[in-house]
Amino acid sequence: MGTLHKHPVGHFCWFELGTSDQAAAKNFYGSLFGWTYRDNSMGEGMGDYTTFLLDGKEVGAAYQLTPEMHAGIPPHWMPYVAVEDADAVAAKVLELGGKALCPNMDIWDFGRMGMFQDPNDATFSVWQPKTHLGADVVNATHAVGWTELATRDTGKAKAFYTNLFGWQIKDGKVGEMEYNEVYNAGAPIGGIMPMEGPQWDGIPSNWSIYFVVTDCEASANQAASLGATVCVPPTAIPNVGKFSVIADPQGAMFQIIQMIPQA
Repeated sequence: MGTLHKHPVGHFCWFELGTSDQAAAKNFYGSLFGWTYRDNSMGEGMGDYTTFLLDGKEVGAAYQLTPEMHAGIPPHWMPYVAVEDADAVAAKVLELGGKALCPNMDIWDFGRMGMFQDPNDATFSVWQPKTHLGADVVNATHAVGWTELATRDTGKAKAFYTNLFGWQIKDGKVGEMEYNEVYNAGAPIGGIMPMEGPQWDGIPSNWSIYFVVTDCEASANQAASLGATVCVPPTAIPNVGKFSVIADPQGAMFQIIQMIPQA
């Protein structure tokens, strides 16, 4: 995690890929986004922690999912929310009807983390920074620019997260679909949308991340050429831009977005 940018409490601050093939993931994201990487050992028998770099600045990370430690967990991207006190957040998660997936833990002198599920079973993590603050780059081309919750119950989700993190919600629609914008300290940081329709059958509530690109079609085509599956082809969002939903070659889902230039 980076040391250049302190994220406001309540903002998404770090983005971590759990993958079934760490070497292949490094090649895929390096080719797609121009990332380089730095590997650091997590200890004997624990493998390496890969930090992804964009122009030398940290944008996220990856680690290897193992059958011994991660049985049944599919490849995925995990967003982390910056907090002042991870243990206080853990207590409040339980009070609000969520679940702790593991005890909070210190990561050397970098910070303290917790991993939870909300009342609709969407998984998220929190980060209490010490020496490592989070991503050095966000809201830039080939970095994370948006984070989004797809949920079975938007009302329950809004109540949970506003009470947990103090987020503000701006209710709205994209076309005919409900879409709720999430604000923290007055800044837009993400969205909450309902999982309605047969396309969501069998998919649990989940948080996903968007990487900013300059050409959605070109990036989606490149991802496909690198072995990814384009699950939703480039699609226009009125007054916003164009997005696509992609599964990387190991199956981790992410989205890309080409924003309409702002005047």
